Amino acid sequence: MSAKFVTFGEIMLRLSTPGYSRFVQTNEYDALYGGGEANVAVSLANYGMSSYFVSKLPTHEIGQGAVNSLRAYGVNTDFVVRGGERVGIYFLETGASQRPSKVVYDRKYSAISLAEANEFDWETIFAGKDWFHWTGITPALGKNAQLAVKEACKAAKKAGLKVSCDLNFRKKMWSESEAQSIMNPLMEYVDVCIANEEDAEKSLGIKPASTDVENAELNEHGYIELAKKLKSVYGFETVAITLRESFSASENGWSALLHDDKECKEPYRSKKYKINIVDRVGGGDSFAAGLLFGMNKYPSSKDAIEFAVAASCLKHSIPGDFNLVDVEEVEKLLKNGGSGRVER
Repeated sequence: MSAKFVTFGEIMLRLSTPGYSRFVQTNEYDALYGGGEANVAVSLANYGMSSYFVSKLPTHEIGQGAVNSLRAYGVNTDFVVRGGERVGIYFLETGASQRPSKVVYDRKYSAISLAEANEFDWETIFAGKDWFHWTGITPALGKNAQLAVKEACKAAKKAGLKVSCDLNFRKKMWSESEAQSIMNPLMEYVDVCIANEEDAEKSLGIKPASTDVENAELNEHGYIELAKKLKSVYGFETVAITLRESFSASENGWSALLHDDKECKEPYRSKKYKINIVDRVGGGDSFAAGLLFGMNKYPSSKDAIEFAVAASCLKHSIPGDFNLVDVEEVEKLLKNGGSGRVER
């Protein structure tokens, strides 16, 4: 039987400018749905896993549209609480070359941000499940969400689930000091920590040495020390760190490190991909989902991290938040290197 995963967070309406047009020049927007934990749930479902998404959404048509977007890919939405007035929105302007992408949030007073912790019956939700995944975006929604995440983590550990967290710091949502005051205590419940260099510094106060990702300068030794420190300080079973080298908005280097209690007792670096970006939103979520799937399918830790990096490499070629690839496509990239030749 495949593992059963539960994710908890906010799914938003995504309004993006067509192509590479700017906010100030567009007369229309492409409408999709997405959000950190929802993106993970969709990927896991596409890999054949039992995937459950938990949130709160209004009963009106926009809320139902969000639910339908998940159901279309096989995500179970039975535990989505219905109510509230708003679905959060984010506006996306896709960058190119040296012009970065931009995100504008309109998510204040969304249904999930105002949900009370007691609206979620975690004992029932976690019954018969194996894994609980959340990200640092959810507690950044406010006090109610912070309490709900804490209650969920406590219930997950009580029920014997593995708990994974993608730190996902968002400076437009909260300050470094607030993030650290909330995130550090929550780490006691986490078995698998997923981060990049900014997440670790802003969310937990731990910074890698001699690294400047914005100038495509990446000191592998600094990241190795970061992985070791995260594992040592918090006692995580597994630490995964994504390594993004930003040559421009259009071209990145993409790889990752894994440090765990199994095969990678010394941090292991994956293969690196040079990617030409179509849409990088959801890239980290696709990595997280690939890692969770890999850890539950492959006996080798190295195979798990290689699957995660390859899966997220492919996501960067797909418009929208969701990573719409299957296991066969990822494994084909791992085996053949991804020439991009037409398949006939």
